[in-house]
Amino acid sequence: MRGTAASPDTPCAGSRRGALPVHRLEVRLPDDVPFAVGSFDSIGPMSRAAFPHRHTFYEFVHVTRGTGTHVVDLARWELRPPHLGLILPGQVHHWENARDLDGTVVLFTPEFLLDHPGDRELLRRLGDHPWLRLDPAEHARTARLMAELAEEYGQGDAGFATVLRSLLHVLLVRTARLGDRTAGRRGRPPGGRHAAVAEEFARLAARTGADGARSVRECAELIGVTPGYLTEAVRAALGRTPAGLLREARTQEAQRLLARTDLSVRQVAARTGFGDPAYFCRFFRRETGMSPGDFRKHHDRRVPSIEAGPGAP
Repeated sequence: MRGTAASPDTPCAGSRRGALPVHRLEVRLPDDVPFAVGSFDSIGPMSRAAFPHRHTFYEFVHVTRGTGTHVVDLARWELRPPHLGLILPGQVHHWENARDLDGTVVLFTPEFLLDHPGDRELLRRLGDHPWLRLDPAEHARTARLMAELAEEYGQGDAGFATVLRSLLHVLLVRTARLGDRTAGRRGRPPGGRHAAVAEEFARLAARTGADGARSVRECAELIGVTPGYLTEAVRAALGRTPAGLLREARTQEAQRLLARTDLSVRQVAARTGFGDPAYFCRFFRRETGMSPGDFRKHHDRRVPSIEAGPGAP
């Protein structure tokens, strides 16, 4: 595939033993693009992976045929095509009992969204409702757009990267509208300094769980604003406090690891930035109403661990 130094089923070299497999999308040459589109067959076997894993890139899936279940984090969706789904970087997903799966898969990195920075806010919003059932008109419109993306990507004519970004922007805007209707809300495009700061904070918060712990002050320093301004901007744009969103990110990552890996509670605590397992247990119970052990009993859908592959530590 053009634009991929490693197919989407290639694990990151830094994957740790016992952790969830992490897969990357990389470019071969400076003039290639961190983007790929194709059928489930052409993208490769990882497009139907039956074991929990996560990506460093975004993935759209337009499912036109098939049965089974798609699992993203703790949410499960029975396949009743046509569907349009989105998997965000860092989320854990897999397919269960998938049969006759067909459709189009679109992969792209955050860095590919250069022309329309506001698209990252659309993606964040879509993360709240990442699995959409399409009516016949929506399905036909999405299929035409996916076909255009595949054609432009396959031909690779002069300026094709710009055209791909433009088509991807249209896909994001239209999908966000569907998500807003599903949520019963009216979408409005973000704007201004508050929105830009909140968008950057949301990106950092999304990585906080997997990277360990970041404080509000540390996030503010990375963005280049004061903690007070960060709190004001995030409240205005997202209706939440930065501290609350960081707690949510750490809790969600802990839930992913408890439900999808064989890591001990002590190991989960360490990988989510808690040096004291007892404090982690108190934090987790306060945020979820359950102990880590009880949560694992209720949500355990672990599968046999898969080695990261040749060269993995």
